[in-house]
Amino acid sequence: MTLERLQERLKYTFGDRAVLLQSLTHKSFGHEFFQEKPIALRDNERLEFLGDAILDVVVSDILLESFPNANEGQLSKMRAAVVNEKTLAQLAKSIYLQHCIRLGKGEAQTGGNEKASILSSTLEALIAAIYLDGGFSAVYPVVRYIFAPLFEEERELMAFYDHKTQLQEIIQAHWKVTPTYHLLEAQGPDHAKIFTIEVRMNGKTLASASGSSKKDAEQNAAKTAILSIGSSIHSPSIEVE
Repeated sequence: MTLERLQERLKYTFGDRAVLLQSLTHKSFGHEFFQEKPIALRDNERLEFLGDAILDVVVSDILLESFPNANEGQLSKMRAAVVNEKTLAQLAKSIYLQHCIRLGKGEAQTGGNEKASILSSTLEALIAAIYLDGGFSAVYPVVRYIFAPLFEEERELMAFYDHKTQLQEIIQAHWKVTPTYHLLEAQGPDHAKIFTIEVRMNGKTLASASGSSKKDAEQNAAKTAILSIGSSIHSPSIEVE
């Protein structure tokens, strides 16, 4: 994808093309081709540092506006759920950023432009580049536009919560105990295992679910348990004796 196409997707046109190119330059590319340049201009790592801070500010502002009744703890959890490697990588792909990243030969051969860590850091660098090119008034609407799908409805944003934390808070508030997670099985070859996890409260099964990693399976089990508890939070079937 051309840089012009990327700018169309961002709905922002750079005045300084050099800062755009730098934001798309992974350290592996800089190491191979820009050794003679100062560290500040060699790759996008310093821009990534700045972009991370800018995202925190803009997303915090959007959350304050979108959830006027949320307390500090809830806002912090939502921000952490939105500004993280996995979500940023998904958003980077939504603007096809993977086709614009400049990688060194080795990193390119191993599919570096599809790695969540590289995608998320490049998006952060790109956000910083927009800020440096046009100021806060330029970067704010771009971030709002990119993140818009996450803020369309409150329930969609809430889905990004850490479900294990949510479940623990619910159970501790009502039953004063902590849920536990147990591996039921792991099936498939090493490179594509599927794990099944069961979540229990005081020895009683609340839910079970599968995932491509133990962590994902635990999150899925917690989410299922939250839904099952939902409307029957005082049901005798899940009361702790």
